[in-house]
Amino acid sequence: MPLTSRSRYDRCRQAGYRAAALGGLCALVLAACTEVTPQAETQQPDPILTSDTRQPIPLSPAAGKEHRAVMLQHLETVQVIVHALADEDYELARGMTESHLGFFMHRQAMARQEPENFPPPYHDLAMAHHQAAEELAAVMPTKDLKQILPKFDNLLKACVACHLEYKVKAGS
Repeated sequence: MPLTSRSRYDRCRQAGYRAAALGGLCALVLAACTEVTPQAETQQPDPILTSDTRQPIPLSPAAGKEHRAVMLQHLETVQVIVHALADEDYELARGMTESHLGFFMHRQAMARQEPENFPPPYHDLAMAHHQAAEELAAVMPTKDLKQILPKFDNLLKACVACHLEYKVKAGS
């Protein structure tokens, strides 16, 4: 096989691996955002029609706006991390995870908000999220998706656990 054909073959194969990795990451994100429950014999209530049981966090309008901005930044960061992993840019993925989701970000966010208004269990969930981010960042240098994806899954589980439990009080 000529060198150019072999190079083209390798590039196509690598593109296929990237596409498979991106597809796997998308499936992980979807799975983390979807609640899977076994089918029971009785009719289950429609979760869309049931009342919202999340606990409100009473924040001032300014702190509520800041909190929403931090949550949006977290979501955008997760998207950048997924894209970086699909491009096999593990250094970017690690850097974004550490600087935007790790403990550094927690300290920055709490300095700009009203930490006294967040209940202690919220802080516990936030710390679990930041710890999961630190653990994810720690395995990025391995460039091994079999090590990275379970840590990424743990990060998403921490996000989902908090969002299922808490909401910012309406009007803040």
